[in-house]
Amino acid sequence: MPRGIPYIIGNEAAERFSFYGMRALLVVFMTRHLVDANGNADLMSEAEAKSLFHLFTFGVYATPLLGALLSDIWLGKYRTIISLSLVYCLGHAVLAVDTTRQGLALGLFLIALGSGGIKPCVSAHVGDQFGRANAHLLSRVFGYFYFAINLGAFISMLLTPYLLKHFGPHVAFGVPGGLMLLATIVFWAGRHRFVHVPPGRREFTRQLFDRENLRNLVRLATLYLFVAMFWSLFDQSGSAWVLQANHMDRHFLGIEWHAAQIQAANPILIMLLIPTFNFAVYPWLDRVVHLTPLRKIAVGFFLIVIPFLINAQIELWISSGERPDIGWHLFAFVILTAAEVLVSITCLEFSYTQAPKALKSMVMALYLTSVSLGNLFTSAVNFLIQDEQGNSRLSGVDYYLFFAGAMFLTALLFIPFARRYHERAHLQDEADSGEN
Repeated sequence: MPRGIPYIIGNEAAERFSFYGMRALLVVFMTRHLVDANGNADLMSEAEAKSLFHLFTFGVYATPLLGALLSDIWLGKYRTIISLSLVYCLGHAVLAVDTTRQGLALGLFLIALGSGGIKPCVSAHVGDQFGRANAHLLSRVFGYFYFAINLGAFISMLLTPYLLKHFGPHVAFGVPGGLMLLATIVFWAGRHRFVHVPPGRREFTRQLFDRENLRNLVRLATLYLFVAMFWSLFDQSGSAWVLQANHMDRHFLGIEWHAAQIQAANPILIMLLIPTFNFAVYPWLDRVVHLTPLRKIAVGFFLIVIPFLINAQIELWISSGERPDIGWHLFAFVILTAAEVLVSITCLEFSYTQAPKALKSMVMALYLTSVSLGNLFTSAVNFLIQDEQGNSRLSGVDYYLFFAGAMFLTALLFIPFARRYHERAHLQDEADSGEN
């Protein structure tokens, strides 16, 4: 195993703690804790909060293109990650200090710039540690990488809502900021143990405009348009699902959970389902049908429709006065997380292997743009359905059925595309890399 991997995994766990801990608070913070310059309540409506939440997520996944250009052309992956991590830390500090709309906007802007900018570089940096001799370990390491993401996310999603309720937003946002500083220090400590692939500069331009590479990029970009709808649904577990949980019976295991804490089911399920899929589900299915990456993605597309149908049924119960059990959300999270394993982890590895050698960060940025576009779609829908009083014209059951139908149609259209897709792997040779 490459020597730098533990530092990358440790950095990722702490960074994801900071991001998901902050993100888990946003909808609750905007609807219950936001103040003006005089300290008076300045709360947002639920529709406005959902729209801003997904607009922020759009920004987080739109800025990877900037990070990819900095990395692949000028600075290289390591220097880009360190530089933008400091911007990231500053964004957390602003959120912890200023709880007004102005502080929220500035803090989220800096976090979107820092977090989004490092995203394509970190995942591509993982792949750069491997050559053809140990390329067979890539799938396993991307699984570890995703495990670290969800370990940090699980702990933070349980902790930060508790901190918000009992200690207020300054402490609740401050703790994730401290973890982001720790993540930066851990990554810096591994600087002499990483394999550093230098920036492409002229080679980047040459490969970008190579005819075969352009065709490959167009195929990948088209794939990511389908993936965007998946993220439109998936990321609502941090917005619409949280608001729905407020109207449910949240007693589970003898504890009354905060609405924002229910999201912690996703990362703990990821940590359970990754080994389950790798060592049981995939080998079993592979005996029945050859499991290509695109087939995994297609199954995940259809699977994520089911949780939104479950939530539509929950809305039916809520609208008749009933208070449904939070266990229904947990069941929905099991299916949602299984879809995530099939789509997200598969896309990470597939994107790296299909990307031309000098364009690894660029392709990772294109993949992350799918998350951005999905959240932009959700934000636009939530903005357009608001009436003049801030109430939603598409609410309750209809809201969830709309997104379920859109995803089902996307999954059907993906099938003929996947059948025509031609895969071509590009891996770094040991001679392409050097330590510095």
